[in-house]
Amino acid sequence: MCGIVGYVGDKQAADFLLEGLSKLEYRGYDSAGIAVYDGNHIRVEKSVGRLSALRDKIKDDMPQGTIGIGHTRWATHGRPSDRNAHPHTDCSGDFVVVHNGIIENYLGLKEELIEKGHVFKSETDTEVVAHLLEEVYNGDFISSVREVLHRIEGSYSLVFMSKREPDKLICTKQDNPLVIGIGEGENFIASDIPAIIARTRRTYILNDGELAVVTKDSIKITNRRGEPVTKKVFEVNWNAEAAEKGGYEHFMLKEINEQPKAVRDTMSQRIAKDGKSIVMNELKWDADYLNSFNKIYIVACGTAYHAGLVGKFYIEKLARVMVEVDVASEFRYRNPIVDENTLFIVVSQSGETSDTLAALKESKRLGAKTLALTNVVGSSIAREADQVLYTWAGPEIAVASTKAYTTQLILFFMLALYMAQIKKTQTPERLEELIAKLKNVPAQISEELSDVDPIKTFAKKYGFNEDVFYIGRLLDYDVALEGALKLKEISYIHAEAYAAGELKHGTLALIVEGVPVIALATQKSVYEKTLSNIKEVKARDAVVIGIAAEGDTELEKYVDHVIMVPETDELLLPLLTVVPLQLLAYYAAITRGCDVDKPRNLAKSVTVE
Repeated sequence: MCGIVGYVGDKQAADFLLEGLSKLEYRGYDSAGIAVYDGNHIRVEKSVGRLSALRDKIKDDMPQGTIGIGHTRWATHGRPSDRNAHPHTDCSGDFVVVHNGIIENYLGLKEELIEKGHVFKSETDTEVVAHLLEEVYNGDFISSVREVLHRIEGSYSLVFMSKREPDKLICTKQDNPLVIGIGEGENFIASDIPAIIARTRRTYILNDGELAVVTKDSIKITNRRGEPVTKKVFEVNWNAEAAEKGGYEHFMLKEINEQPKAVRDTMSQRIAKDGKSIVMNELKWDADYLNSFNKIYIVACGTAYHAGLVGKFYIEKLARVMVEVDVASEFRYRNPIVDENTLFIVVSQSGETSDTLAALKESKRLGAKTLALTNVVGSSIAREADQVLYTWAGPEIAVASTKAYTTQLILFFMLALYMAQIKKTQTPERLEELIAKLKNVPAQISEELSDVDPIKTFAKKYGFNEDVFYIGRLLDYDVALEGALKLKEISYIHAEAYAAGELKHGTLALIVEGVPVIALATQKSVYEKTLSNIKEVKARDAVVIGIAAEGDTELEKYVDHVIMVPETDELLLPLLTVVPLQLLAYYAAITRGCDVDKPRNLAKSVTVE
């Protein structure tokens, strides 16, 4: 997730570009850059770090010109650096592009363009687009952009600028947001409304596949075939703060709703085109490499630790390798048994978690091979690990992690499938079946998010309880741990998750009349046993909210309320059962008047022990 801006008019473009990027810095803060046409050439200025670094760099020599584009980056391909910052140019500097998203086929295109003599300056997927435009340019800017769009694959919002036709910007989108602000004698482009709200409230919201040619006096929108598209003007009635959150009340709710896209982006380049296998070019493992390990550790903190528990289940179930999960803050203090035959996997959204980084360094000292799962390119953990798998969730602003968790689960599931296909521990038919169902997950999460009223009702009814219990078995227990953490960290309700089979070993003493119990019952192999545990808490007059997969007609007989999630393979259900738990925590915090995005005593990135 990156921030994009564009300006064409009769005022100085740089003023708006910097102003707009400042409103979008929450979308990415690895680096920033602008490109402005000064009447002779396109001047590109960019800098690693926060937008302030770019401001300092050009404050005494501001680019002059009335058309330009800008970008604030959240890295996906290539670590944060000056050369990887956007905008990107072709060899001649005549074509400039900014991009939000992922070009899935960039490697093949890059190899083809290098063979034709193109020289690349960055490690990014985006630079391919600029060189491709140079390669296919036929004297007409618009038709050449259409040819580029015909050649690239992936998710993107793109803005193009050309020295050859310096009166216009061309923009388009596919699975990533893009908005055009309508002015008088000037027009604006942005990846999100906050960038333009101070200049205009009249906008066009582009749909997938639409292409807009924007000059200072006109906006012409067509489909990819060049056929005109009639758009209604969308009048923005949000205030600036709400606009930054996409109209949502809190970043946490926005990020919950971003999960379908985050999951789709994280899996997009890792599924073979025929849908029959997992592709992990970052790893390129073989059977000899995997068979050299007699043990796998997964080490993390908090939500990432809970993702690791699910990851353990996936790897053991599918790849049949023994896995141990450990809390990072405990790991290095217990003289762990780690050697050169150990694969050590660390998980951290920020890539800066102090305890996790320390555990990673200790495992390397002991000889282990290391793999990091993280969301931040170029982070300390990414640099320290031997290999890295990135989640492409985009920046997560709220302290309570949501989309980072679901993308970590996606990575673990795909890693387990990848290991299984190498080790041949699952049949090709089973792998193809699971991949097909995996591809449906983004749409299923969207389905869950389309109707949250029942969850709001439960939160209002039970949000003032001081104790809530979660129970489940197998994967349901792992997800219950994350659900309880979400509730306690943002609503301050005392919430605990228990393996349902452990109730009789002490926990039942805490179950009293009226106490809410969230019971996850999606795992078929232990379904009857879970029902038995639910009956135990109901016998003590608990109020039970059950979570089941669609098609389950039994659970409602034994609980007070039921939340249904879409039906899929039970291995994938954690990705769906966690969503109502996130929403329940969110609306409970709202009911109690808590500061959802900034809960007391907590920080987003824990960089001290």
